Amino acid sequence: MLETFVCRRLKPTSLTCCFLLLLVSVAVSMFLNTLTPKFYVALTGTSSLISGLILIFEWWYFRKYGTSFIEQVSVSHLRPLLGGVDSTTPSNSNTSNGEADSNRQSVSECKVWRNPLNLFRGAEYNRYTWVTGREPLTYYDMNLSAQDHQTFFTCDSDHLRPADAIMQKAWRERNPQARISAAHEALELEDCATAYILLAEEEATTIMEAERLFKQALKAGEGCYRRSQQLQHHGTQYEAQHRRDTNVLVYIKRRLAMCSRKLGRTREAVKMMRDLMKEFPLLSMFNIHENLLESLLELQNYADVQAVLAKYDDISLPKSATICYTAALLKARAVSDKFSPEAASRRGLSTAEMNAVEAIHRAVEFNPHVPKYLLEMKSLILPPEHILKRGDSEAIAYAFFHLQHWKRVEGALNLLHCTWEGTFRMIPYPLEKGHLFYPYPICTETADRELLPTVFHEVSVYPKKELPFFILFTAGLCSFTAMLALLTHQFPELMGVFAKAVIYFCNIWEKNAASLSFYLGNFIYE
Repeated sequence: MLETFVCRRLKPTSLTCCFLLLLVSVAVSMFLNTLTPKFYVALTGTSSLISGLILIFEWWYFRKYGTSFIEQVSVSHLRPLLGGVDSTTPSNSNTSNGEADSNRQSVSECKVWRNPLNLFRGAEYNRYTWVTGREPLTYYDMNLSAQDHQTFFTCDSDHLRPADAIMQKAWRERNPQARISAAHEALELEDCATAYILLAEEEATTIMEAERLFKQALKAGEGCYRRSQQLQHHGTQYEAQHRRDTNVLVYIKRRLAMCSRKLGRTREAVKMMRDLMKEFPLLSMFNIHENLLESLLELQNYADVQAVLAKYDDISLPKSATICYTAALLKARAVSDKFSPEAASRRGLSTAEMNAVEAIHRAVEFNPHVPKYLLEMKSLILPPEHILKRGDSEAIAYAFFHLQHWKRVEGALNLLHCTWEGTFRMIPYPLEKGHLFYPYPICTETADRELLPTVFHEVSVYPKKELPFFILFTAGLCSFTAMLALLTHQFPELMGVFAKAVIYFCNIWEKNAASLSFYLGNFIYE
């Protein structure tokens, strides 16, 4: 009766399909009933061998070219046939620029720089030590600072002035209390600008106290600078003294501007930084523009931020995380408040969104460690006094001061979260090869471990490309079939029972094929 009802409801083509389906199921069940355990051993062993060979080839291809062979064939050949667009291939201009820049790789790329926004030892670093009992600075970092102080604050003519002679020895002291005592001893002889600097940096316990000492240092430093400026052409000795006095004056004015910024007088800090850059335009090595950018972002004066970037984000100047990520923030600000990943995937990216994404990719390629700190996927620590460009130390120093600026721009962190990981799929392989910048320095991890306190901070390593899905799938398939082959060889009877159970379920499916064909035919008819 069921067959009669089915025949009435179904079309001839539907009846033919159902009949063929029944024949196939019967043939499969008869074939499976005649199989022996040896067949299963051979089948699973052959499958394991084939999947193992595919896995080896995929792994070799990935190690050499940085992408899966199956994935590349799918994207390059199958996707265009299905109407897709290949967007993973970089333009020829970018590739040529990357190849040209790759010739600039040298050991000097791992040069350690003075942190432009370094904190005050007495008022900030020591407070952290008092509260937590941990040392935020490593010995290597403090030793580099001691060398900087000797370079900028001393000269060969210091023996002519007793106070400078004392300070020359003080900068070489490793004991903080010995340095502070020497600074007080120098001040007893005369007003010494470098002695005030040392006390402001290390003895002052508050920013207000540090500012007071720096103002005293400014009076002494300006007097020394005027005197040495009049005598600078009288010999090499006076030229060295004038160079030292210039460094001292620039350092004092910069730290005074940073004190104003920390005390909330941001507009005053911006004015002091602009005046300092106008007065000493050749001292770009101090990176005062990075202090200026941070202060302008605090004021939300984005037009002036763009003007500063236009001047310093030049191809001939060394880049920094502050330059690259600030440029990305400004581009993201134009679209982030209305950006939606779902909407962008449906309609595609607009020109402004594409510019923002490209700016984020550029910034991430320069320093790939920053996004995890901005997205708070990794805990921040106090920044060191020295940073390694493109390293974890620079990422900490940038995020420590600029995270609040990213949070202030609505949707900027969301846009960063949605796009930053795509950078690693665009960078050529091997990962050390540059795309928009010179190749990523190999020595960054080693230098960062010297600069950062590894006792309570895990140093970030350049993110590695994750294995493609096809390699993971092939590895899983190979392991599964190899396990089946081994079990079938060791326990043929047990595996035979398992195979018969599978066949039993196939027979149940065959017995219910009539009802299945009824529902299938009814669906086709309707």
